[in-house]
Amino acid sequence: MDTKSNEMQDLSGLTQRVTSLEVQVVQLRDEMRAEFSVTRAELRKEIRDGDDETRHTLQEEIRANDEETRRVVREEIRAGDVGTRTLMRVLHEDLVARIALIQRA
Repeated sequence: MDTKSNEMQDLSGLTQRVTSLEVQVVQLRDEMRAEFSVTRAELRKEIRDGDDETRHTLQEEIRANDEETRRVVREEIRAGDVGTRTLMRVLHEDLVARIALIQRA
């Protein structure tokens, strides 16, 4: 009977150990779920912050390129204006010369 008593105590101890292990597994699962939830929230925030930073950087680059484009277009217009004025002056002088020729004739 002594053997059976030891076996019963061993089984009783085993049952307690399994129950304790089950409780630990449930606690671990709950802790992991909570940590994963925190990690997901942190990742979402990092992604949002990264999106905001990317958006801000792109806006700055677009503004800088807009300013550069305006500067280049203004320079091209000014250069075109100079060319147009020069051509108009040449045409005017040519017209004046032709009128003078016609008046002499």
